[in-house]
Amino acid sequence: MGEHNMEKAALKVAKKVIEKTPSSVKEKVKDKVKEKAKEKFVENVQDHVEEASEKLGKAKEKNANKVHDKAEEAKEKVQDVLLSVRDKLGNVKEAGEDFKEKISSSNDKKKMKSYQGMKGINQIKSSTDIKSSTKIKSSNDIKSSTDLKSFGS
Repeated sequence: MGEHNMEKAALKVAKKVIEKTPSSVKEKVKDKVKEKAKEKFVENVQDHVEEASEKLGKAKEKNANKVHDKAEEAKEKVQDVLLSVRDKLGNVKEAGEDFKEKISSSNDKKKMKSYQGMKGINQIKSSTDIKSSTKIKSSNDIKSSTDLKSFGS
């Protein structure tokens, strides 16, 4: 409260001084006060501008760091996805090669007949072409090793 009373007293003294001073001095003082007020106002505005500029610079730097970090994360994720795709494609390629090998090896064992290699209806035996039981060889008809000719004779 002491400061408040001092301010009141100083204000009263200033008012009395202003009342007692001549008008020419009042005009000079008014001009000086206007100049000082302008200077203070300009300084105050410049301080605010500098402060805002600093805050903006800090925010810009902070955002740049965030963007850089996010870009790194995205890059890592994309690389992980590409590696997994590459692995999957490698597995598909291996499976395709295995399948191709199986197909080619099964083709070597038994080649599929084309339509030209298939028997026609004329080539299929009918019941008249089948041997009867009298035409089948018996055990008496089988040759023994003595009946075979040698290469020398």
